[in-house]
Amino acid sequence: MASRRVLQLKAAAAILALMALAASAQACGDAPRLLVLCALAALAPGWVVWHALVRLAPSATQVAASDPVPLRSSADALALEARLEHAPVALFLIEARGEVAPLNANARQFLAPGRVLDRGKLFAQLAAQPAQGRALLAFDTERGLERAMVALSALTVQGKPQRVAALLPVESELESETLNAWRQLVQVLTHEIMNSLTPVASLSSTAQGMLLELQPQLEGEAAAGLAMDLTMALDAIARRATSLADFVGSYRSLSGMLEPRPEQIDLEALFARLTLLVEPAWQARGGELRMLVEPGAPVLVADPGQIEQALINLLKNALEATVGMAAPGATVHARLVRGARLRIEVSDNGPGVPEELLPHIFTPFFTTRKGGRGIGLALVRQLVHGNGGTVRHVRPVTGGARFVLSF
Repeated sequence: MASRRVLQLKAAAAILALMALAASAQACGDAPRLLVLCALAALAPGWVVWHALVRLAPSATQVAASDPVPLRSSADALALEARLEHAPVALFLIEARGEVAPLNANARQFLAPGRVLDRGKLFAQLAAQPAQGRALLAFDTERGLERAMVALSALTVQGKPQRVAALLPVESELESETLNAWRQLVQVLTHEIMNSLTPVASLSSTAQGMLLELQPQLEGEAAAGLAMDLTMALDAIARRATSLADFVGSYRSLSGMLEPRPEQIDLEALFARLTLLVEPAWQARGGELRMLVEPGAPVLVADPGQIEQALINLLKNALEATVGMAAPGATVHARLVRGARLRIEVSDNGPGVPEELLPHIFTPFFTTRKGGRGIGLALVRQLVHGNGGTVRHVRPVTGGARFVLSF
């Protein structure tokens, strides 16, 4: 700071000297020699002024640091906008007052008809998230309840605080990981339980045979009564072990499902087969089964046997859910939806699924029906997922239950 002050004083003194020499030159008039001497004398103060000005001038680094960052060119701005528009996540802008607006194509697709049913509820969930936070959001769509990861960041633009939310759907990935985890768990459990039950059943049968051989040698009523009690106990053990083995064996369908063999499926022919298999049970109870295929429905490429089994399981559940109703009914409806996707809806007019049970209906072993094993809907999800589709429960407006299969 002191050196800068000294340079300024030197420059001022040199300028005063130059002014004095200029005044002397004017006073000399027509004396050429004096004019030359004045000019030569001005060289020294002129060099001092030039040197001081060079030292006092700001450097390029200082200028760059003090000047604002120049605006991008129009080409750079368009390139940045294109990258944001096609980002693989949905981006939303959240204003300080809680207003939410989509920023790119993925965000607008989230809000398009057929996706999020309640836009206001989704916006409220986004606005309630803290800055720099991450969370798992759940929202209703036409295909059922879906989940997405959301991450937020805070920024200030033109003096206004804002937040940017990135929303990434993860329902398919979570469902796939859940299915794999359950498949591995069921495989381990069934293997270990079967390894334990098989020798129990075998040994109890062997003990029964040995006891029958010894019965003629037993004397007295006490011995005969004891032999009878032992026989009944061993028989109960054998029956229970066999029953448990059959019960556990039924879960092998969740872990040992065959790989799909996809082929083009004629939906009308598939629905005709389902009608022959399932409709007699509905008619026997005075009910009605409707099978509808709308014109223009896309061709389904999947394993016909597995898709047929999934639909049979859903219709069986619908039949059990409408027990006791005067006019039970179920509908299977196939149609084309947005995005050239095939949607198959299975609905009934039963009491529907209680709200508190919805998170668990696809979980293996979960059942509320007496004597149920809890594999029906779990198997449906595995069959549909294995053929490249999804199955969701959708809350119907008119009551009952409605399951939507999307391919």
